[in-house]
Amino acid sequence: MPRPIAWVSTVSPDGLRNLAPFSFFTVICPEPMTICFSPSRRRDGSKKDTLRNIEETGEFVVNIVSESLAEQMNLTAADLPPEGDEFTFGRLKAAPSDVVKPERVAGAKVAYECRLDQVVHVGGAKDGAGALVIGTVLRVYVAEEVWTGSRIDTDQLAPIGRCSADEYTTVRERFAMIRPGNPGGPSVPDFRT
Repeated sequence: MPRPIAWVSTVSPDGLRNLAPFSFFTVICPEPMTICFSPSRRRDGSKKDTLRNIEETGEFVVNIVSESLAEQMNLTAADLPPEGDEFTFGRLKAAPSDVVKPERVAGAKVAYECRLDQVVHVGGAKDGAGALVIGTVLRVYVAEEVWTGSRIDTDQLAPIGRCSADEYTTVRERFAMIRPGNPGGPSVPDFRT
């Protein structure tokens, strides 16, 4: 803890929109840019709409949740029926994506348009089982107000993270450490002698 939140938007083959938060989320590698998140199964062991949509269409968008969108993100965690629209329920506007069919959250300051690479199912079809969804990032959206020209400004993004149960956290205090061997950092001893 804390864990970043993947706010994943998908669309079913029938065109039904879905938006749900997942706090088991991270980057895998930068080349090709690849991210992953893990949706768990429902209590009855069935797949959640997000996973089903991704398996059927091969596309999704990961939106990053800023403090200003925390309440709406929480609303989209509701277990709506497949025909329920979390964008509408969460009082959110959608914006078209550039290269995938699912829309992104219009107010999200960072979003990753992804193509499914693979899904690894873990634990079978029971409550508590899950899947690892691995996606290749095809396009990154970054709002101008959070882009410094070389990186995303964490203060301007104001991301939130999930702790446990109903607890979330903000990013207020940070510190930096230069890794050993990098310019300005501690030297790395030569163990070859």
